[in-house]
Amino acid sequence: MLRRDALRPIVASLALASALGLLATVGGASERASEREPLAKYARPASIPYPEGNPYTEARAELGRVLFFDPRLSGSNFISCASCHNPGFSWSDPLPKAIGHGMNELGRRTPTILNLAWGGLYFWDGRAESLEAQAMGPITAAGEMNQSADALVVELRAIPGYAPLFAAAYPGQGITTDTISKALATFERGVVSGEAPFDRWVSGDEGAVSEAAKRGFHVFEGKARCATCHSGWRFTDDSFYDIGLIGDDRGRGALEDIEVLQYAFRTPGLRNTARRAPYGHNGSEKTLADVIELYDLGGRVKRPSLSPEIQPLQLTTREKSDLLAFLDTLTSTDTRVATPELPR
Repeated sequence: MLRRDALRPIVASLALASALGLLATVGGASERASEREPLAKYARPASIPYPEGNPYTEARAELGRVLFFDPRLSGSNFISCASCHNPGFSWSDPLPKAIGHGMNELGRRTPTILNLAWGGLYFWDGRAESLEAQAMGPITAAGEMNQSADALVVELRAIPGYAPLFAAAYPGQGITTDTISKALATFERGVVSGEAPFDRWVSGDEGAVSEAAKRGFHVFEGKARCATCHSGWRFTDDSFYDIGLIGDDRGRGALEDIEVLQYAFRTPGLRNTARRAPYGHNGSEKTLADVIELYDLGGRVKRPSLSPEIQPLQLTTREKSDLLAFLDTLTSTDTRVATPELPR
């Protein structure tokens, strides 16, 4: 049997080992926490914001859903909002440029309506300041849905099935361009991408994404400088840049005579981006690999308005592959939106 004094060196050694182990654990936890710090700014919000002048109700969202899928909102009674903003294509379409009235090709690609509740300015060039202001734009544009605002109100008032829907959504306000716009905006604010593997990683699940995707995230944040503009949980700063796409569309520059805004277009969010080919305001980039190549080159065309953020990146083949792996982690499995039965 060992004497108590003989045990002292053993106890001291164990205490030292325990302390060192604890320090190692704390140090490792600190390092892991430091590594995860950049992820915090990408955490999903807890709720959807709605404006004071048009707060959410189920009746408003349902009316907006019905209007969104109703082709009678167009002058031809053939095109609905969902014709271009198709939920099956992540609320866009697979065409380089949208098709409008008379089956004519438009000048720009259909932007997704995903996660617009948190947006700032709307349309590729930001000409609308709210979803309510945006809603009637495509409807009344001659090249898009080609519908007279006054004629639309008359047409919807003549459909008995719409009266109770508007009465429930906007009591006492009737069927007007204002209530049509508000209902559509309410529905669109509810179109939110679901939880993606990236979100589970943000929440602490290290196995939610691959090692290649983790490397790709660090390229995204670092060498590729993607996060400079593709920031926040939606991966967009809602600002406007000339990124060096080929074409003569002046974008925001047609609205503001400022050099840096010439050929500038709104930064698209990256949620579910893997489902939304082709890319760019004109659909000129066929794949995400092409988009990465565009940025790696520092733009495909050099102009005085080219954003100073667009510089050659000199990414390696592996870094490009890792970036693609990361972008794939932003793809979510979303709740299917059912096509409504239209009022008669």
